[in-house]
Amino acid sequence: MAWTGNCVGGGRFLISDVSTSARLLPPIFPFKTICRCAGCCRRAPPVEMFDQTDIIVGLEIGTAKVCAVVAELADDGNLSVVGIGQAPTRGAVRKGEVIHTQRAEDAVREALARAEESANVEIGSVYLGVTGAHIKAFNNRGVHPIATVDREIDTDDIQKVVMQAQPQLPAGEEVLHTIRQHFRVDGQDGVESPVGRFAQRLEVDVHVVCGQNTRLQNPVRVVKGLGIEVDDIAFTGRAGALAAVTPHLSERGVLLIDLGAGTTEYAAYLNGSLRHSGVLAVGGEHVTNDIAVGLKLSQQRAEKLKLEFGSAVPNPRLGARTVNFSSDVGLDDKTVSVAHLHQIMHARLDEIFSLIRNDLNTQNLLSRLQSGVVLAGGGSRVPQLELLAHSIFELDVLGRGSLNESGPQNILEQPEYTAAVGLVKFGAKQVAQQRNQRSGLLGWLAGK
Repeated sequence: MAWTGNCVGGGRFLISDVSTSARLLPPIFPFKTICRCAGCCRRAPPVEMFDQTDIIVGLEIGTAKVCAVVAELADDGNLSVVGIGQAPTRGAVRKGEVIHTQRAEDAVREALARAEESANVEIGSVYLGVTGAHIKAFNNRGVHPIATVDREIDTDDIQKVVMQAQPQLPAGEEVLHTIRQHFRVDGQDGVESPVGRFAQRLEVDVHVVCGQNTRLQNPVRVVKGLGIEVDDIAFTGRAGALAAVTPHLSERGVLLIDLGAGTTEYAAYLNGSLRHSGVLAVGGEHVTNDIAVGLKLSQQRAEKLKLEFGSAVPNPRLGARTVNFSSDVGLDDKTVSVAHLHQIMHARLDEIFSLIRNDLNTQNLLSRLQSGVVLAGGGSRVPQLELLAHSIFELDVLGRGSLNESGPQNILEQPEYTAAVGLVKFGAKQVAQQRNQRSGLLGWLAGK
């Protein structure tokens, strides 16, 4: 993350070489060495120094590719995507987890270099997405008795009840997110803001996402091995929803499915909060593998066939249509039945969606999601996937997630970048909180 802006004298300055700890509260008077305005800042009150712009980078190390998104967070809170970078992982990642550190570093280096060139910035830190079969999510409840009768609930009570909602995890696991759903005050459910109310008992329901510590650290180690700091990590299933799910959709109830190459993440929102999430260690690569096995093709040929002629739903009107193409070196040309290809793809994609449907039914959620389903991730490009999703979930399908940010349309319309854009939004929320802290301290200093 970097800070840029205009000083009161009209000059430009850049703060980019700030330590991780300093990002929480950057130096108050750094301008003597880094300001480029011929010293005019030195005579200005600190609180009037600059209009701040933060550079925020979201990085997803996916199974098939690494995606990086660079955005600017303006002083007024406007978030604009200004650059992207992408690079293939070349076998460094399996089912969302790093299995070859050096190859992963090479892929991340390449993606970040392209993002830097695209955005014309130097990247020093990122918000990193994590996923994998070890990720678990569940709902939990915290209870906090108000010690004094007829006392108003204050912010300390909120902090205490949220702490009570923290789960006791097995050794080696850690909490990624504790996301508030709603409060309960003296048995009254659905309270959004209990501060200022009189009560004897305060409860909170939260959604907890956790994972194995060592497996969470593997992608962090890859990034830090390149000299890049990790501002924070986030579950990519949650990040994708931050990018593609609007407040209106989440209020009425919506399911986001991010279909990647090696994993499929999903998140269900209702009444404006995250109610359930999960990850399946299966994705688009498994569809490709099924095609390769079923049609006796190499992985490369199977992937090409999937992209050019694939469909999630068999079309009976195709009849006996076939596709002829040159096979691998040393083998005869192949003739493939398109109907057979579609049947293979349908079987695997049907399985993925059915697993998600069954999980949501156990939570009594599916029938309550009035907005429908949003599809994201590179796997969502498969033709007729919306039709398959509609038949499995019996909900409206809103198509591929539209990313709710400003920026070049050729970036925002690519579903592969949904999670990375969500990581940028995740980071923007943290930066906004840090700005408020800095603003309060600067104002206090100016008044001394």
